[in-house]
Formats: sequence, structure tokens, C-alpha cells
Amino acid sequence: MGQTFRPRRSGKPAEKSQAELDEMVRRMRGEQSASGSYREQSLKIHGWICAKCGREFDLANLHLLTVHHRDGNHLNNPPDGSNWENLCVWCHDDEHSRGVLGDYLNDGESRRK
Repeated sequence: MGQTFRPRRSGKPAEKSQAELDEMVRRMRGEQSASGSYREQSLKIHGWICAKCGREFDLANLHLLTVHHRDGNHLNNPPDGSNWENLCVWCHDDEHSRGVLGDYLNDGESRRK
């Protein structure tokens, strides 16, 4: 019938040694545990409530509460929680889309002048 799309492969992917794979797994586990620890800290410090809309969370829906880094730097995780705010997924999405929308609108303004 119709043709199917199959991407071309430019060759065989480079195989990684066992040592490289072990290092990759160690690094990924370290990043995972580090990200989990600051989330747990933020939940303890700021509570199970969205800082923007005030929605309260419980164990059943706690996965919908995220940690937003105020300065945008995910590596800046002070133990006092001063760079974090707990936001529900909807408010977190809104927070990040506002910057994109603002940049888009400001770029349009500069073109009109």
C-alpha cells in the first residue's frame, strides 16, 4: 500500500565499555537521589501546599506538587530552602510559560519599532 518512513542509520552506534556504563548508572543514580533530597527538604520546609494557588495536597496527590527553583538554577539548592517554592504542576507550568510568552511578546514589540 503506502510507503513507510524508516530513518537512515549512519552506522552502528558506538558501544560503551562496562566501566562507562557503570559510571553512567552511578551518575544517574546520584542525580536522582540529589533531586529527591531537595524535594523532600522543600516539602518539609514549605509544606504540602502550592505557594501560588494555595491548593493543599495529601499522599494520594502529592506527586502533583513540584519544586520550583526561583532563580532558575537547579543546582542552587540551599538547605534553608530560600531558592525553592512548592508549586502544583499547573502553577509550575504557568510560571515557566509566562517567561516564554513575555519573551515572545517583547520580541514582537522590538520588531514593531
